[in-house]
Amino acid sequence: MSCALTQGYSVADCKGGGLGGAKEVYIIELANIASMTATAGVITALSKATGKRFWKYQQIKETSYGKETLQANEANGSNYWQHEVGIVLNRMKSSTRAEIVLLAQNIVAIVVKDNNGSFWLYGKENGLQLSANEGGTGTAMPDRNGYTLTFTGAEAEPAIEIAAAVAADLETAGS
Repeated sequence: MSCALTQGYSVADCKGGGLGGAKEVYIIELANIASMTATAGVITALSKATGKRFWKYQQIKETSYGKETLQANEANGSNYWQHEVGIVLNRMKSSTRAEIVLLAQNIVAIVVKDNNGSFWLYGKENGLQLSANEGGTGTAMPDRNGYTLTFTGAEAEPAIEIAAAVAADLETAGS
């Protein structure tokens, strides 16, 4: 059987199995990823088009996320994974507004660095699109002045981990 199970899962003896949230987000146009190699479910090599790079978006703690949701249709015998990345950009600025317009015009791939130090690629094959953006000044002084962006896409597989050595070069321009 080609889909035979290969392992079980054990609950750790100690608490603290993982922290939620995104620390950093890296975004590139999907078309600017030249190639990727995955070994045992981890991306071990990634090359970018000449002069292209991932752009880093630092995140405010406990505001941003990456997630995958299985979408299954038993009647059709189909499964796919809904990828979603939500990011927050505080403070409305004209330069940020202009970048959001560009994000809305592109199909992107997004790497999320979680609060455990792991890097996860969303939109590996089909990319993600900016599907929602809410921007505003807020009402009361402690309200957010800025933008909340949601990127979504559909993939045949869940998000894939990127090896730390590969992630270290995300902001380096391709050659």
